[in-house]
Amino acid sequence: MITIRYTAWDGSQRVQLSADKVFQELADHLSATDDMRQAMDKLMRQGVEGENDEKLKGLDDLVRDLREQMRERYRQANLDSSLDEMQDKLNQILNQERDTLQQRRPQKPELEKNEEFLDRLPQRMSDKMEKLSRYPFEDEAAQEAFDELMQEFENIRSLEDFQRRYNDLFNGPQSLTYDEALDLMKEMTQLQEMEQNLLSGQPEKIDPSMLQDMLGQGALQDFENLQQMQALLQEAGFVIPREGRLMLSPKGIRRIGQLALQDIYATLLRDRSGAHAADHRGIAEIKVNETKPYAYGDPFHLDLIGTLKKSLTRNGSGVPLRIQPDDFTVYETDHATTTSTVLLLDMSWSMSWEGRFAAAKKVALALESLIRTRYPRDYFAIVGFFTRAVELKVKDLPEASWNMGDPFTNLQDGIRLASDLIHRHPSQNRQIIVVTDGQPTAYFSHGRLYCEWPLSFGGISMRAAQETLREVERATQRGVTINTFMLDDSPSLRAFVEKMTQLNRGRAFYTRPDSLGEYLLVDYVSKKKKKL
Repeated sequence: MITIRYTAWDGSQRVQLSADKVFQELADHLSATDDMRQAMDKLMRQGVEGENDEKLKGLDDLVRDLREQMRERYRQANLDSSLDEMQDKLNQILNQERDTLQQRRPQKPELEKNEEFLDRLPQRMSDKMEKLSRYPFEDEAAQEAFDELMQEFENIRSLEDFQRRYNDLFNGPQSLTYDEALDLMKEMTQLQEMEQNLLSGQPEKIDPSMLQDMLGQGALQDFENLQQMQALLQEAGFVIPREGRLMLSPKGIRRIGQLALQDIYATLLRDRSGAHAADHRGIAEIKVNETKPYAYGDPFHLDLIGTLKKSLTRNGSGVPLRIQPDDFTVYETDHATTTSTVLLLDMSWSMSWEGRFAAAKKVALALESLIRTRYPRDYFAIVGFFTRAVELKVKDLPEASWNMGDPFTNLQDGIRLASDLIHRHPSQNRQIIVVTDGQPTAYFSHGRLYCEWPLSFGGISMRAAQETLREVERATQRGVTINTFMLDDSPSLRAFVEKMTQLNRGRAFYTRPDSLGEYLLVDYVSKKKKKL
C-alpha cells in the first residue's frame, strides 16, 4: 500500500494570531483593490505571518500541499495490474460457461447462439459485464459467480475510468492490487474535491477530518485559523458586517491610516512633535504630558515637580534642596502654525496602471493619519477628480477606486473644489497637493461640462489645459499654493505642470508610485512650520 509521511505534530507548530497582525495583512490587500470581500479572499488565499515569524498557511498553500500529496502518489504507484484480479475472475466465469455450452450443444443446438453472443462481447470489462447481466447463463455455478462479481460492477467501471484518465501519471514502482487501487481512487477523488473547493473559494465544503487525514494535524490547525480570521477582526472592532457585506469600522479606517504612515515614513513616528525648525512661529502650546531637560534657548516653562524630583534623586531627602542647572526640567512646546491642506487625487482610468492609484490612496490615508495625530489643529480634506471632482470622506477612502465609467481628467474642477474647501477653512498656510499621472482632458465652462481627448497620443487637450490654468490663477489669488506630484514623466505633462508652477509658485516633483509616499510626507512635514 502507498505510504505517506507527515511531519510529527507536537503542538509547537501552532501559529499564534493577533487581530492587529491579521488586519495589517488585510490592509495591504485592501490597498490594491476597492472591495473588502476581494481583500478578505486574498487574505484567506495567501495566509498570514504569525507573531513569531511562523506562517499561517493560506488556502493556496493548502492547495499546493494537496497537489504534492497527489504527486507523491503518482511517484509511488502504477495501475497497470489493478484490474487483473477482477479480469481473471470474469475469464474463469466465461471459460466455465463456454465449457458447459460445448458439452450441452449436441442436445441443445440452440446454444450455438449463446456461444456467438459470448464471442461478440466488447473488450472493456465493465461493458462485458453489462452485456452479461442480461445473458441467461447455462451453467448455474457460473451464474452464481457472475452475480457475485456484479456486486463490484460500479467499482470496476469507476476504476476503469480512473485508469483511463490517470494511468500515464502513475508511473511508480508499486503495482497496486484491485483493493489498493480502489483505496487510491477514493483518496485521489477526495484530494481533487478538496482542491476544487479551495480553488473556488468554498472552504465551508471541506470536511475537517478528511483534511486532517490527507494533510495532517498542522494543516487542520491552519485551516481552522483561517476560518476564524474574520471573527477575530470583528471581535477586535476593525470590521463590521452591514447589509450582508463586510465593512471597515471607524477604528479599522484609522488603523489603516496608521499602518500606511508607518510603512511609508516610519521615521516620522519616532520624531517628537514640534521637532522641526520653524521660520514663522505660531502660538506656542505647552505639552503637559511631555517634558525634557532644559537646554539653552528653550522657553522656560518649568516642570517644578520634575525639577525637584531630579534634585532629590541626586542629593537625597535632606533639606535644604540644592538645585543645579542640570536639574531643571521644562515642558515641551509646539510652535506649529496651522495649515489647510486638500489632497487632490487623480481617479481617472490611467491611474489604474502600474499600481498608481493604490499608491496614491495609501498616501492619502497616511497623510490623514499624520495630520490627525500630530497636527490636529490643521484642516485636511481629500478630493478625487475624474470627469468631475468629488470630496472623498476618509471612511470611504480604503475602498475607493479609479473611475472607469468617467475616464477623463478634470483637474480644473478638482482645483476649484479644493480651493473652495480651503476658503471655508482659512489658515496661515494654504495648500493643494495634486497627485496625477496626466494632463487635463475635461473642464467646465459656464456651468457646462466638456470632455476632449488629446490631439494625439501623449499630446495635450488645449482648451482643457487653458481652463485649468485659469483655475490655477484663481486659486493663486486666494493665497493657495499648489504642489504637484507627477506619476508620469511624459513631456506634455511636464510642460503643463511647469506652466502651473510658473503661475502659482508652487513646486513640482516627478516620482514613481513606490516612492510617492516618502516624497509627499517628507515634503509636508519639512514645510509644515514654514510660511508657504
